[in-house]
Amino acid sequence: MAHAELAYAAQFHVDQVLFVVPSILPHKQYFGATLEQRLELLDRADLATGYGIATSEQGLFIDIARDCRAHFGSQTRLYFVCGRDAAERILAWDYGRAGVVEEMLREFELLVAPRGGDFQAPSEFRQRIHPLEIRPLEIREQWSDVSSTEVRERIQRGEPWEHLVPEPIVERVRAIYS
Repeated sequence: MAHAELAYAAQFHVDQVLFVVPSILPHKQYFGATLEQRLELLDRADLATGYGIATSEQGLFIDIARDCRAHFGSQTRLYFVCGRDAAERILAWDYGRAGVVEEMLREFELLVAPRGGDFQAPSEFRQRIHPLEIRPLEIREQWSDVSSTEVRERIQRGEPWEHLVPEPIVERVRAIYS
């Protein structure tokens, strides 16, 4: 649900919001739903109403940005919208060689929401990493720190999780992950 709230907030800063669902997720292990099932959940949850939906064969932001450039053109200003946790992961990831973060930020910019705390971009990246201003009620407290990983882990542990996802997808999430 936080993804929908971030998209809603981002629409006031950009011309178009596009949900891009990667076929692979290289930054974290992901078990359970296939690409098709993730697209189905997005559709059933009605999270992307008014926004575009696309898929990418790649999972790294740089590759997704290049896929988007091929479609939207080289003059389009691309932004990735994420929470503080994802921004920290992007900047700290070991890409195997120096200069990758700088290379990525030449391809796209980041709009970072204060999910789970405020994010301060390193000074060298402040021209390409921007705060996504969120009004207090835009991301409801119950969803501000919730991730899909937490939902899957709660299901595995047998803990309550249904209140953490949109009601229209509860049964489908249960079928996929139980």
